[in-house]
Amino acid sequence: MKDKVKSTGHDIVSGEEWIEAQKKHLVREKEFTKSRDKLSEARRKLPWRKIENDYHFETALGKKTLSELFEGRSQLIVYHFMFDSSWDEGCKTCSLVADNFAKQIIHLNNRDVTMISSSRAPLDKLNKFRARMGWEFNWVSSNSTNFNDDFGVSFTSEEVEEGKTNYNYGTGNYPVTEAHGISVFAKDTDGNVFHTFSSYARGLDMLMGTYNFLDIVPKGRDEDELSYTMEWIRHHDKYN
Repeated sequence: MKDKVKSTGHDIVSGEEWIEAQKKHLVREKEFTKSRDKLSEARRKLPWRKIENDYHFETALGKKTLSELFEGRSQLIVYHFMFDSSWDEGCKTCSLVADNFAKQIIHLNNRDVTMISSSRAPLDKLNKFRARMGWEFNWVSSNSTNFNDDFGVSFTSEEVEEGKTNYNYGTGNYPVTEAHGISVFAKDTDGNVFHTFSSYARGLDMLMGTYNFLDIVPKGRDEDELSYTMEWIRHHDKYN
């Protein structure tokens, strides 16, 4: 027997009816899980491209090439963290993503995966902000390379003003000079480096555990009344 409670806006039912509704929904959840597994398999089977440019990054241990950033492992994830050279702090949304992956890297390392962040800002700014946020992951500066340009996460002021930014494989324009994304690389036994995958925009939802948790609570992401979807996010040291 349903009883809609005005204060909640939801049907309040008996224990038996609640279990039945949960079991019915579970069918859809399992369908989604199987579909996601197939999508992940298809992603892993995508073609690779060889990286011919041996980019040089500024790191805590001096200049390093993209190949050296693998740190002896065969797989490398680079999170493109939005941090323009002129900014005093990193993007708040990227900071939320970093809060979610920072403590996961030790587990990735033990599955033959190195994960780092890369930004346009100079290394001293990255180190200062990283210390403020309490992160310990490797964060490198791509300021002296065209790495950001080649991977579609940095744009000129003119491109932004003219609406000619090529972001997310050309699917839309970006309103600022820096964008976020993630790129995956592999290295073979001969030392060749390959670009295997990149994702941008909503494609990074899967990295944001905070949103995954919000998706299971009654209010969900609760962003419909905001001027833009991530307006509520703050650097974790700026919440009241």
